[in-house]
Amino acid sequence: MFKRVLIANRGEIAVRIARACRELGIAPLAVYSEADRLAPHVRVAERARCVGPAPSRQSYLDIAAIIEAARALEADAIHPGYGFLAENAAFARAVGDAGLTFIGPSAEAIAAMGDKTRARAIVAAAGVPVVPAVEQLGNGVDALRAAAEQLGFPVLIKAAAGGGGKGMRIVRADGELADAFAAAGREAAASFGDPRLYLERYFDRPRHIEVQVLADQHGAIVHLGERECSIQRRHQKIVEESPAPMLTPKLRQRLTAAAIAAARSVQYANAGTVEFLVTEAGQFYFLEMNTRLQVEHPVTEWVSGVDLVQAQIRIATGERLWLDQAALVPRGHAVECRIYAEDPAQQFLPCPGRIVYLREPQGPGVRVDSGIAADYDVPVHYDPLLAKLSVWGADRSAARQRLITALREYALVGVTTNIPFLIAVLEHAEFAAGHTHTHFIAEHLRGWHPPGRDLELAAVAAAIHAALAPAVVAGRPASHAATPWQTLGAWRLAGRSR
Repeated sequence: MFKRVLIANRGEIAVRIARACRELGIAPLAVYSEADRLAPHVRVAERARCVGPAPSRQSYLDIAAIIEAARALEADAIHPGYGFLAENAAFARAVGDAGLTFIGPSAEAIAAMGDKTRARAIVAAAGVPVVPAVEQLGNGVDALRAAAEQLGFPVLIKAAAGGGGKGMRIVRADGELADAFAAAGREAAASFGDPRLYLERYFDRPRHIEVQVLADQHGAIVHLGERECSIQRRHQKIVEESPAPMLTPKLRQRLTAAAIAAARSVQYANAGTVEFLVTEAGQFYFLEMNTRLQVEHPVTEWVSGVDLVQAQIRIATGERLWLDQAALVPRGHAVECRIYAEDPAQQFLPCPGRIVYLREPQGPGVRVDSGIAADYDVPVHYDPLLAKLSVWGADRSAARQRLITALREYALVGVTTNIPFLIAVLEHAEFAAGHTHTHFIAEHLRGWHPPGRDLELAAVAAAIHAALAPAVVAGRPASHAATPWQTLGAWRLAGRSR
């Protein structure tokens, strides 16, 4: 087992990995940018090292700085988390060249699945269905139009070298094609350093289903069931659950078999996720393989009982897979919400700022993966994800209600969050019925605004004022403390909805 693991990431995932390391008797090591000097992930580490200024390209994406930090802190291995360098084949290779262990798949597997057009060809050869597409687009608007007509409108423009909604545009008519293609190319070049694009057939109401796989370095591989991730904004997930509702046993068996075939096609080792689109007619198509730990991994941990981060570490040491597929039967139901510092009423605009009060929900079947604390300044430089709230219940109905209750108990003051919006999603009758798809928000919650709740806000403001009173008056006369109504007024002026 490793003695020291460097976590090449920040926020809630760095805290999560640090906890897993400590449970295995490993010293967690952190890196941080100048903006994150006082961040919670630094505080939970055994030792930490600054890797550069606030911009991620000068810190968390600086391969040389990360490797140098690992050497200086005497790490044995590096865990990349998700995002940043997690799916960077050059980084995985550099870690190995430095004599360290990369806690993830091989650089070759990352490269194969990182190029979307190459990945499509590889899994198609393994018998996995892929979305109909045109990859060789030729030059000029006429060639582009011919490709779109071959697929039939609507079509989806996608970046060949990346994901996460970057370099992606939906085109429903011929007249939109040229401008959308140019914009997607610019975004792909800026995000991935690669402007290549391709066209896919676009499905209007598909479900986004993904399968978690674990594979060791000796050829053994299992799946840990599926997750449904259809509730998305800007092509990015905000609510995930496992098992997927409305999925028949037969379709589940076909999906999981396809996921294992996709992983085997690149001799995959470690944790990975194979993503699919499932149409209303029950057809499924390979989307991509994420060669890393997923943001939504807690829901799989809830229903499988497997600690995925510890599994990653154990596999990276060369340990043989200890799990038996027949014994991996999901128990109950889990749902997760991503808590963002953003304003859903303003097109999900990021809302950085200082967290002045924080009380996270607790209770049976409730888990908070958090990267924040009171008095923490949410930086403007990074993704505005603050935490993940996940719950477990005996069935989907129980889990949904438990998550709504936990969200209502979440007290986070100082920045606008998406918590009220998440409650609206979970309380919607169509979500409760399991009728989810990737356009759920556009179809059911377009133009959402938080309801007016002045009386409730006044009560909450008074409660918060009471809780904060000792801190507010520390070192100065009590008469200088803000009143509950001043708290409420400031809160409302700042656009707070909860």
